[in-house]
Amino acid sequence: MSNASLKSAAVGDTLPELKFGPISRTTLALYAGASGDHNPAHIDIDFAKKAGLPDVFAHGMLSFGVLTRVVTAWAGIGQLRECGARFVSITQVHDLITCKGTVTERLEADGEPRARIAVVATAQDGRETLVGDAVVALV
Repeated sequence: MSNASLKSAAVGDTLPELKFGPISRTTLALYAGASGDHNPAHIDIDFAKKAGLPDVFAHGMLSFGVLTRVVTAWAGIGQLRECGARFVSITQVHDLITCKGTVTERLEADGEPRARIAVVATAQDGRETLVGDAVVALV
């Protein structure tokens, strides 16, 4: 987004959606290798089933990273000041995730104009997997 567009961001503006997936076992294996998180609940179907789960599931930080991209794709990574989310349901193998953001507040902090953005990641069945917010500088 251009600096002029950032400066004019208003409460209620929506960020362009970002879709990710469907989540595959290959994606989970690659993420495990890249992150160093080899928790068997994410990569070993037998382990997951013994734990009472129907299948392996995505790493929380993989989902969080994708959710953060909806904000940084809109504002730029250099504008990000805060980002946080709560994990509200498991991102399953084969889920197609849609990440959305909406400007909920304009504020000033540390001498710069900023915007708070509500973010949500939703699976194809309407189940929210992460909810949170981010703050970006509008300069």
